[in-house]
Amino acid sequence: MRSSKSYKELSVSEFSRAAEKYETDHAGVYNICKKDYPDILEEIEKEPFTDLLDAGCGTAPMLSLLSSRFPEAHFTGIDLTPKMIEVAKRKQLPNTIFVCGDCENLPFDDNSFDVIICSQSIHHYPHPQDFFQSVKRCLRPGGRLILRDMTMKNPIVHWFVNKIELPFLNLLGYGDVHCYNQAEIKQLCQEADLILESFEQRKGLKLHAVIRKKKE
Repeated sequence: MRSSKSYKELSVSEFSRAAEKYETDHAGVYNICKKDYPDILEEIEKEPFTDLLDAGCGTAPMLSLLSSRFPEAHFTGIDLTPKMIEVAKRKQLPNTIFVCGDCENLPFDDNSFDVIICSQSIHHYPHPQDFFQSVKRCLRPGGRLILRDMTMKNPIVHWFVNKIELPFLNLLGYGDVHCYNQAEIKQLCQEADLILESFEQRKGLKLHAVIRKKKE
């Protein structure tokens, strides 16, 4: 079993290599992330918000879309990889700030955000419970975490991906740690005292979950 530091070093190395091509037609495997954007946007549009955090923002493709769609809102992006943040900052998006930091320990004040989005990022976190605890602290009462990633209902496929496929990808230089099923996400929510409002496996083995901080 790799250490937390080892996984994070792999992720920083992986996405440092990918940063310049991440949003191009030559993004390779990362093109799969683009399929998340319409579903995230649809979910965000269901409720008004003022402040939104993109956890694992990469080069900010989602924040680019949101800043043009919601010019009155305030946006923050955080990513572990300095090169990703460097590329994101070049966009000079209005009402948007970028922070190079660790999503397992979000460096923001309590009750800072109405919405946190996290797309294709959580499977890189060695300690996902720390992320959920940070989400609870940083969300305002009644705020939402919109979570997207890969998932699989079939327990055999779930086992194969986590025990065989991801360790092999680690050997190739990818920082993948674990893909989550519904029971695992539910447990992470319970431990953080968050409400799992919905969990779906959508087309393409895509996890789509809405997680709510309780109202005070």
